[in-house]
Amino acid sequence: MMIKRIGFLLVLFSAMAGSLAAQQRPNVILIYADDLGYGDLGCYGATAIKTPNVDALAERGLRFTNGHTSSATCTPSRYALMTGEYPWREKGHNILPGDAALIVPTDKLTLPKVFKQAGYNTGIVGKWHLGLGDRTEKDWNARITPGPNETGFDYSFIFPATADRVPTVFMENGRVTGLDAGDTIVVNYKTKVGDEPTGRENPGLLKLKASHGHDFTIVNGIGRIGYMTGGKLARWTDEELAPTFLTKAKQFIENNRNKPFFLYYALADIHVPRMPATMFKGKSSMGLRGDAILQLDWAVGEITRQLKTLGLDKSTVIIFSSDNGPVLDDGYQDGAVERVGQHKPAGPYRGWKTDSYEGGTRVPFIISWPGKIKPGISHAMVNQVDLLASFAGYFKIPVPEREAPDSEDLLNAFTGKDQKGRVIMVEEGFNNLAIVKDGWKYIPAFRKRPDELFHLTVDPGEKTNLAAEHPEKIEELQRALRQIQEKR
Repeated sequence: MMIKRIGFLLVLFSAMAGSLAAQQRPNVILIYADDLGYGDLGCYGATAIKTPNVDALAERGLRFTNGHTSSATCTPSRYALMTGEYPWREKGHNILPGDAALIVPTDKLTLPKVFKQAGYNTGIVGKWHLGLGDRTEKDWNARITPGPNETGFDYSFIFPATADRVPTVFMENGRVTGLDAGDTIVVNYKTKVGDEPTGRENPGLLKLKASHGHDFTIVNGIGRIGYMTGGKLARWTDEELAPTFLTKAKQFIENNRNKPFFLYYALADIHVPRMPATMFKGKSSMGLRGDAILQLDWAVGEITRQLKTLGLDKSTVIIFSSDNGPVLDDGYQDGAVERVGQHKPAGPYRGWKTDSYEGGTRVPFIISWPGKIKPGISHAMVNQVDLLASFAGYFKIPVPEREAPDSEDLLNAFTGKDQKGRVIMVEEGFNNLAIVKDGWKYIPAFRKRPDELFHLTVDPGEKTNLAAEHPEKIEELQRALRQIQEKR
């Protein structure tokens, strides 16, 4: 009897230890949407579009109403996410062309390196858009380094930039997939290469016409930004992007089911060109943009179902957010403007992608952490730049001095224990900054706009400019912004 009792206790203690280890080192999946606005999801108020899978994730986790990306455009926000540093501190950290060199430092702490130091296997699947190699000129027919693998990812399956920029190829661990060695890829963003048709010269070949700017090399009946020749077998079709990235993400999860993993799942949706898989075309009332939102929601559901099937749903943190605010016409005539109807992509907020108004950086932000987070809603001000310091603090990983200078440990806010979050934050529009402090927001004069001051606590839609009434508040926020800009 005593032996049985001891055996039972050993099994119980072992189970408790395993459960504790799972809580201390949960799997983490960061699902990062592209150009998805605050108001594009049902859980954030959308009624014209149904997003049951993301909504279910929000019901199981914490939904933030004041969650931000660092910037209102894609490359900068991804840089901040990876490095814990505001991107405007470094020159050239704006929207990158598809042939840009890597801008993420390989010799400093990054978000995936935090997880690697904590004993995780790390992977990225999806959009990269942070540059590759150490120069603009690169051999696309060989392994290109440095890239995601050199910044902390054990595994990478990406496309280099955005879906509307060449080269339109998948890359796995630094190499173009499906490449015919005899069909050399050449990419150029200044001069036409090869003799392939362009959208500008051959509009009759297009299945999706450009509204502005997207009329260079045609791939899959769609004009792109930049010129490309070669690599015919390696080129993807837009309709396969979401299913392919989903497949690779699920493979990574399956391959790492028995060890802690961090997966950065960077969706291509809902960035232009919006050309979802055929099974989603025409399924929304909002044209291709709405169809792409349905595809995005489907992908989220597929991931959550896989986790449940594998028995990983209780030991996996899911973070869902977007790289910047929404945009309707972003270069293609896809009906987004004409068919938006009463839908409000930015929700109640002013502005769009590229804007320093709230609509540019206030994005969907959901964290599901079973056993750690009580489901609900948080009004704490949080930022994606803070994920690095927060997970480093959780794992007790030291952050070297002068690295991740803008990342704050907001673990208590991210887990719902702190309802305040950040006190101060800088928001980046396209070539201009804004600062938020204690509910006040100041946007310095920019181009033809005067100084703007908003009291977000009572005017979250930034409708009333209070600059003339509160010069002392502007002076205070100007000083605070200078102090942050001078901090290194």
